Amino acid sequence: MSRIDVRREDVSLDEPTLVEGLPGIGLVGKLAADHLAETFEMVHYANIHCEGLPPVATYLDGERDLSPPVRLYADPDRDLLALRSDVPVSPPAALEFADCLGSWNVDAEVTPIYLSGIGRERDEGEEPSLYGVGTGGAAAALDAADIEPPGESGLVSGPTGALLNHAVRNGEPATCLIVEASQRFPDPEAAARLLEDGIGPLLDLTVPVDELRERAEEIRRAKRRLARQMQGAEEASSQARPLGMYQ
Repeated sequence: MSRIDVRREDVSLDEPTLVEGLPGIGLVGKLAADHLAETFEMVHYANIHCEGLPPVATYLDGERDLSPPVRLYADPDRDLLALRSDVPVSPPAALEFADCLGSWNVDAEVTPIYLSGIGRERDEGEEPSLYGVGTGGAAAALDAADIEPPGESGLVSGPTGALLNHAVRNGEPATCLIVEASQRFPDPEAAARLLEDGIGPLLDLTVPVDELRERAEEIRRAKRRLARQMQGAEEASSQARPLGMYQ
């Protein structure tokens, strides 16, 4: 049975913003959400039990209690949630997962920011481009944060695409930030761009990203196995693609 179990009733949130961190191209969403949760010392707020998620358990550094692989972390001071996922969401599960989480977002008055990478290789030192799209009135927030619209037509696939489709179908507010990212390796630089020039301005927050950039090579090594899994399962991977690839 699909459900989201809140485990911290003592945490008070008032129409929070959710930053989604599902694995995808360059692992940009996962790296960004994990960095937010760790930097702001967010607490483990809820467990996500949606149909189709892998039936596995996660153990965390320094903790004895097992956890499900997809979890929500909360920062009540910033009215912020971060979705952290240790596993990809398979294509058959994407629609069920989107209905499960999307419906909870509405019930809990959560406004989501979804994150996606678009596969583009860059020269060393070149800054990845960042774009913003959305639905349900998100355009005004993107304009206020000075986040550019995309320069080409495209689509977002995988579970993040399903979540965005749920928002479009139901007229719900949702924002999606798209950043150029490596298709082959974890891309901490692209995740830092998401945080510094996307999530930070949208939430009126300063998100420190120096550590993310300084530890880029260490992070790439640590996350390389998951990145290889995502390369082998493109349809399960949250990613943006130019529409021309389908024409």
